[in-house]
Amino acid sequence: MNLSHQISPAGIAFIKSFENCSLTAYQDSAGIWTIGWGHILGVRQGDTCTQEQADQWFLQDIAAKAKQVDLESFDVPTTQNQFDAMCSLAFNIGSAAFCASGVVAWHRLNRPAKAADAFLLWDKAHVKGQLVEVPGLLKRREAEREFYLA
Repeated sequence: MNLSHQISPAGIAFIKSFENCSLTAYQDSAGIWTIGWGHILGVRQGDTCTQEQADQWFLQDIAAKAKQVDLESFDVPTTQNQFDAMCSLAFNIGSAAFCASGVVAWHRLNRPAKAADAFLLWDKAHVKGQLVEVPGLLKRREAEREFYLA
């Protein structure tokens, strides 16, 4: 297995454009405690961090997602933009959901138009027990779709 892709500076900037950096823990639209640039591992109400810690967590989190995306795509043709867009999706929905997504399935079948359209299916979150469309997620998914196709 020859893993080869890494997220680009443009990919990192793209993801950060959809993430707010909060140095105090908050609950996201799905009620998940989050801090920094979308960091969720072990975060509890009342947690705080420094900007340096937030940036470090982001680099660790995105490296883990990029590794997962590479595992799913290393053996099929993948452009840098496709890779970066898939990293953005994986960062936002988590590795398990990403691996089970139509984005991965269609990408692996070398059907980029279908893979791009599959990004749009991930525009919902559980809010108060209900699965609802979240306008911010739809905006992000549309941007990821365009980035993937660029």
